[in-house]
Amino acid sequence: MGSFGDNLRRERELRGVSLREIADHTKISVRFFEALEDDRLDILPGGLFPRSFVRQYAVFVGLDPDRVVADFLAHHGQPEAAVPSPPAERRPWLTPGAVFFAAVVLAAAFFVLRRPGGEDERRRAAAEPTPIPVAPAVLPTDRVYPPPASAAAPAPARDTLVLTMTAEQSCWVEVRADGETVINRVLDEGESETLEAVGEIVLSVGNAGGLAIRVNDQPALPLGRSGEVRKNIVITRQSLPALVETEGVSVPDGQSG
Repeated sequence: MGSFGDNLRRERELRGVSLREIADHTKISVRFFEALEDDRLDILPGGLFPRSFVRQYAVFVGLDPDRVVADFLAHHGQPEAAVPSPPAERRPWLTPGAVFFAAVVLAAAFFVLRRPGGEDERRRAAAEPTPIPVAPAVLPTDRVYPPPASAAAPAPARDTLVLTMTAEQSCWVEVRADGETVINRVLDEGESETLEAVGEIVLSVGNAGGLAIRVNDQPALPLGRSGEVRKNIVITRQSLPALVETEGVSVPDGQSG
């Protein structure tokens, strides 16, 4: 396993992202990001700045920022400072007010039991049975409103796009299905992922020659050369015939490399 900086550089390069792009977006000097990838903490400012740089780097590249910050702290021996919990305040329960209140309650109870007829009333109340509520009878002519809803008819099945990706080499992939990002990570060699969409799939890959895809169980054309970055490959039912043709057809429009 490489150092923290080596792992960071590998994830960035798999996604085809440059340090200059991260620096322009975050307004942080390229020199500081180079220091992170070289494990040169002596170049970075002190305090909370290093972990802030790590978090912004991770967010831009598409990594889990909490996990990357935790890895940074573990590699460089900077554990999060634990904030001690304040000791719980202990209060005595037997206060003068509580004693006075208890004495009043006991005196009132004693007075009720000792007054004439008090004991008889208490026994009579205990002996009387509690009435049991009876549900009103529903006659056969009664109607119940509203009437029960009829079972909903099953929704008609819709045509979907099913994309299956198999990593022949380790490669980063990002997939948006119907506008929502459903995967953004590195697929290891031999790993497969299957997902579906109703209208549109947009695929980006950091190693086009290392990823084989099938759309609706039909093998697609190669996406590009080994190590080539391809972004925003649009897959729809309209573009599907061009994707799965075997001769003289390029990847459909809607992509950038």
